[in-house]
Amino acid sequence: MVKNENEKGFVDIINGRYKPRGTFHVPEANQPIINKDTGKLAGVTNPRDMTYIHSYGSEAIFFESLGKGKLIASRCDNDKCETKGSIYEPFRIFCPDCLRRATPIDISDKPATIHSFIVTHRSGAFNSLPLPIKFINVEFDKEVVTILMSVLAVGEPEIGNIVVPIFRTKAPTYTIMDLMFVPEGTPESELPEGFTF
Repeated sequence: MVKNENEKGFVDIINGRYKPRGTFHVPEANQPIINKDTGKLAGVTNPRDMTYIHSYGSEAIFFESLGKGKLIASRCDNDKCETKGSIYEPFRIFCPDCLRRATPIDISDKPATIHSFIVTHRSGAFNSLPLPIKFINVEFDKEVVTILMSVLAVGEPEIGNIVVPIFRTKAPTYTIMDLMFVPEGTPESELPEGFTF
């Protein structure tokens, strides 16, 4: 069901506090479930349309940057940390070793390869990706000590292939779905609608 403006929930932050406004729960009339074999009532559906609030906190910079065409990672800059200089992607607020706040950095131009992949022809509920889905694990250069899971939007995955990030910069969703990868050298004309380099 598509909500009209009076049935939508919105959230603002005013004076450092969340201020919800609008409608966050739209109940609909129950619908009977009829057993087609017997013609008897078997139950009811209980339709509800919910709006959820997902707070990003200090990770907001990562999701906002995707919509601006940037891939933000985090780096430990603590001189006393044994792993100083390690870069983490997916983004982490704190270094997992020293627990100090990490520094956000742009790694949009760092070399990346397909570390491993899986292709699925079935998906879970609410899938918005075209089938088959080509999930890839992306490995960056040696300074990035983690591996990022994403989707290959164009072409066929192959371990070791060089890939580059693409971003949903037109009407971003501010979710991880604003980031995908394509093989290096893919022309912009082949990118999914709304995506750019």
